[in-house]
Amino acid sequence: MTPQFHFALWILLAVLVASVLSFAATPLVKKLAVSVGAMDVPKDNRRMHKVPIPRLGGLAIFVAFVVTVLIFAEIDREMRGILIGSLLIVMLGVLDDIYSLRALPKFLVQIAAAVIVVLYGCRIEFISNPVLTSTATYLRLGNIVSVLITIVWIVAITNAVNFIDGLDGLAVGVSGISAATMLVVSILVAEQNVAIIMAALFGACLGFIPYNFNPAKIFMGDTGSTFLGFILATMSIQGLFKLYAIISFAVPFLILGIPIFDICFAVIRRLARGQNPMTADREHVHHRLIDMGFDQKQSVMITYMLTALLGLAAVVLTGSGEVKALLLLGSIFVVFVIGFCTIFAGRRKKNEPKPEETSAHEED
Repeated sequence: MTPQFHFALWILLAVLVASVLSFAATPLVKKLAVSVGAMDVPKDNRRMHKVPIPRLGGLAIFVAFVVTVLIFAEIDREMRGILIGSLLIVMLGVLDDIYSLRALPKFLVQIAAAVIVVLYGCRIEFISNPVLTSTATYLRLGNIVSVLITIVWIVAITNAVNFIDGLDGLAVGVSGISAATMLVVSILVAEQNVAIIMAALFGACLGFIPYNFNPAKIFMGDTGSTFLGFILATMSIQGLFKLYAIISFAVPFLILGIPIFDICFAVIRRLARGQNPMTADREHVHHRLIDMGFDQKQSVMITYMLTALLGLAAVVLTGSGEVKALLLLGSIFVVFVIGFCTIFAGRRKKNEPKPEETSAHEED
């Protein structure tokens, strides 16, 4: 048995074990959610469901991921910090799913979890030089800048995945595709331990999707969305930002392109209105797809396809040296075009009077 075959078998086993554990644990977590009152009640127009649905499903994803990682992966110092930080994030998510905590304490705990990761040595120390004409291939960050950028990255991606968790199966599917992409990229750059960890995350998402896809039987809640964002953020540092090449700058942004675009636009939109950036609204990308006339399944599948296309671009960017710069610029252009078309088309659709509204007005 060759080392390559052994490694491939290890990856497949990690995916399988995580999938089975997640699939088996979800019904148990659903019963737990009902018993502790962790229910998502549709009380505003941001929610697409009509009846109360249990949340807390992210606990099944977390358990499946951790057990699989402990079985298959090497737990070094940095990984211990990531697991400790993720435990803090999950504990926060569980409390939030039950009691609906305020934004500020959640934000402070997320920063604390990011600080733990940094203290255990997981930091963005190098980034590739974004100036393509420069002779310097990468930039070394100072200690303070490195710590600050790492914390901002982790907290931002943690919340970015949480922000897109607005339709059945959306956040877990996007996270699963992102994990699969990071798995492939890790194999290409010979980061075997990162690949195994990403296989565990992909499998955990895969086992939960049957319960979460429309019509959802359970939501993963903040427990799941913030955990997935936290792991994707920290593992991108562990496996991608450590590379002294252009992919260390571009690949994480391509893999996580949809959540990054959504959170950036949400923050800009809310600040422009004088609102708190954490204020909830109904103008995320998935809401605009709904306003354009797509149903939930169509909107989710469109987002899946966009995520997969960006993931494919990240894989090609990793393996093809000749077209790196061109592919990077082209991918960014495509994302912006699709994003702005979605935003403005959704706004026009939203502002158009509905037929029944027009007739009612005429009757008055």
